[in-house]
Parts: sequence; structure tokens; C-alpha cells
Amino acid sequence: MSKGTVVLAYSGGLDTSCILVWLKEQGYDVIAYLANIGQDEDFDAARKKAESLGAKKVFVEDLRAEFVEEFIWPSVQANAIYEDRYLLGTSIARPCIARRQVLIARQEGAQYVAHGATGKGNDQIRFELTCYALYPSILAPWRIPEFYNRFKGRKDLMDYAQNHPPSDIFCMTKNPEDSPSAPDVLEIEFSKGVPVKVTHLKEGTSKTTPLQIFTYLNEIGGRHGVGRIDIVENRFIGMKCRGIYETPGGTILYHAHLDMEIFTMDREVRRIKQGLGINFSELVYNGFWYSPECEFVRHCIAKSQENVEGKVQVSVLKGHVYILGRESPKSPYNEELVSMDVQGDYNPCDASGFIKINAVRLKEYNRLQNYSFRS
Repeated sequence: MSKGTVVLAYSGGLDTSCILVWLKEQGYDVIAYLANIGQDEDFDAARKKAESLGAKKVFVEDLRAEFVEEFIWPSVQANAIYEDRYLLGTSIARPCIARRQVLIARQEGAQYVAHGATGKGNDQIRFELTCYALYPSILAPWRIPEFYNRFKGRKDLMDYAQNHPPSDIFCMTKNPEDSPSAPDVLEIEFSKGVPVKVTHLKEGTSKTTPLQIFTYLNEIGGRHGVGRIDIVENRFIGMKCRGIYETPGGTILYHAHLDMEIFTMDREVRRIKQGLGINFSELVYNGFWYSPECEFVRHCIAKSQENVEGKVQVSVLKGHVYILGRESPKSPYNEELVSMDVQGDYNPCDASGFIKINAVRLKEYNRLQNYSFRS
């Protein structure tokens, strides 16, 4: 007798293939679910593999457009970056993938959802916090002793990865040393903090839909080896780990958006927004996309982006993104006001009082420091 139906987040790789077979052995009916978020994968081959392993049904879902619009764009608005280096590509994909998994489970009347994330990583948290928020019954085989005591293949996989050259790890990006010697120069247009158009200034071609824009930037960034990082990060579960990531399109957007945001946003608003961006990044990294606090932060960040509008010109070359210029109808930048050649309505004498007022606490601080040294 069946123990129930499970919707398994299936990749076609070793781990989830073993899990699919094991769940069937345990008496579950398994529905395999593959999410296309833009990765280079043979989905037809993965479907056939799942069917050959005994999946009751196989769903291959194209999530690329909603992933860009509903998850990547808010992250661009936030300048989301974890521990100053990681652009959260994997982290923001998990709530998107898990949300569709829950919808399929409801549609098919499944009793459980399952994933192949290990018991030491972040992805188990990201998947399950999303699923518990939307669908309460979860199976995590890598935390079930009967599974992990039987399958000891993870070490073999790690040994294999460690014995291969690091350059082979990257799939989306060229080695910067092997990338073109001539730059690609782009103009990225923003409205309310999200890109609405990308134009290649030499070729004259443009992309205007969210998916087209992000796919094109991945292509350009990948060609020039942009967005590769090799870091040690702090997992939410409490341990440090090595992470190797590539985010070519996201890296171009990060630099372009940051430039436009500074150009158009009030200084004090941006100071608050920077703190919100850090909060957002940590919440997403830790798996709290569907929490009330993350929803609140996203709304606040979206409000801050109302005037982030204009065009940024960038040069992409040999692993780097260079800002060439920017323009905006909503920038508080006043060339006449800051010019050394035109006084305008600014009186330089006013700076004397401003400096003296700001010096009061510094003088008092150092007076106390000097007093303590004398005694």
C-alpha cells in the first residue's frame, strides 16, 4: 500500500536520482519536478531519466520569466549582496523553485514535497522555510538515517570535484584571460530601479523584456568572464564553507544599478536603504523570502526606488565592469552648484559654521582622551 504521493524537486543528477528510487522503495508514489530557471540543461533527457527510474509523473516547468521579474529584479533594487561578495543567485532561486513545487503538490493532491539538499547546507533551510510557509509536509532524505547510512556517495562526489581543475567548475563564464580583447559597451536604462532596456551601443541592438535583458547580460558577462567568485561564507546553520559562484548578468546589473541609485537618490534615504539592503540579503540567504519581515523590507526598498530612473553606460571587458557615464531626469546632481567656477546661491563662508559645529564633539572627545593620558 502506498505511503502517499511525494513531489520531488528533481535535477536529474546523482543525488535526486538516488532519492527518487529510494522513495519508491519506501512505498511512496513519486512525482518528479524540474524547474527551468535558465540553467544550461537537457530537460528532455532529465525527463526520460526520471520516467525510467519510476516517476509517476514528470513536470518540467519554465520559471525563467517569473524568476527574473519577481525574484531577481527585487534583488537588483536592493543591491543585494551577502557578506559583501555573494550576489545570492542560488539563494533567490530556491523560493521561486519551491513555490512552484508547492503549487504542483496542491494540484496533484500530493501529501508531501521532498528535496535533495544535504543536512549541512543552506538549501535545506531555504526549501523548507518556503514549503512550511505554504505546504506543511516535507521529506528531507539527507536527514533520514535510513537514507544517509545507505548512500555514502557524497564523499566520492567531493573527491571527484576536488581532483578536477577549478576552471572546469564554471559553466556560464569564460576564463577572463581567454575572453575578447575588445569591450562590449552597453547602455542600461532603469525605471523605478529595475532595468527596462539594454542597448549594445556598437551593434545598435536592444533588449526590452525582463527575460531578454537578463539573458543578454548573462551572455555578454559570460563572454568576458564577469562575475566569478571563490569565497568562504558563513552558512546560516552555523559553519563556514567554501562557495564558488558565477553571476555574469547579475554583476553587470549590480554595478550599473548602484551607480544610478547613488546618482538619483537622496543621501539620507540611501543610508537607510543601504541598511535595508543588508537586511534583505541576509533574509534571502537564510531562506526567509516568505517571512513578514522580508515582505516589509521589499516594500520599503521598492518605495526607495521611485526616482531611480535613467541610463548608465558600461564597458564589459576581461572580467570587469567599468562605468562610463550616466544620465537621469530625476538626479539631484547640480553641476552649477558644485562647480568651482560658478558660485551660484551657495556662500562659501557658510562652511565655516558648519565645520565648527561638527568639530565640537571631536574637540570634547579629544579633550577627554588627553585628560586621561595626563592622569
